[in-house]
Amino acid sequence: MAMSEERIAIVTGAGSGIGRAVAVQLGAADYCVVLVSRSRDKLQETAELVDGESFVYPADLSDPKAITMLVEDVLASFGRVDALVNVAGWAELLSIDQITPEHWRHTIDINLSAAVLLTAAVWPTFKTQKSGVVVNVSSMASIDPFPGFSTYAAAKIGLNMFTQCTAQEGEAIGVRTVSVAPGAVETPMLRSMFDEDVIGKDKTLSPDEVAAVICVCVTGERVFENGETIVLASP
Repeated sequence: MAMSEERIAIVTGAGSGIGRAVAVQLGAADYCVVLVSRSRDKLQETAELVDGESFVYPADLSDPKAITMLVEDVLASFGRVDALVNVAGWAELLSIDQITPEHWRHTIDINLSAAVLLTAAVWPTFKTQKSGVVVNVSSMASIDPFPGFSTYAAAKIGLNMFTQCTAQEGEAIGVRTVSVAPGAVETPMLRSMFDEDVIGKDKTLSPDEVAAVICVCVTGERVFENGETIVLASP
């Protein structure tokens, strides 16, 4: 089909938390948002909040074939991708001696491999367009990990380095990449691990606060930070 005149953004982890907030804010900025996560029901809830065009796309991003199909379907529908926002993440608190091969593999698949493979899948389109932006959601755990987050921190530090690499390669073709590394954010994932008596709401960022930084990176207001990891400390 002919290339869409709309700006197309793929947002992973769009079923809740930061991903949902990013989708809503990009919709308000006149992006057509492709909403990606495993839960169709949660994506439908997000779609109802987006002021503008959005498309629900359930996918398991731990499956490389699903990633390939996602990008192929987006290109078949719109002919372009302008922004990729890799929000999808997963963490589980485990001490070093509790780490299993299955835990390690799943942590890497969701937090690092999905972002790498999605970026690789959209890269040929970015090269053809000579434009594009990737925003990777990292974590303060990549800088100052909380005990029990060793595998999560390792995945996120890998994501920070991948951000630097893609920024370097992307410069010649008009592609920007940045990581955003927030501290504790008031999300379902945080509350699955920490009660409020451990991390109070007054010590967390809101998803909207984090999404606001991500969105100005997408729209180009922070081009001077290309390749960097932007740290957003908790209150």
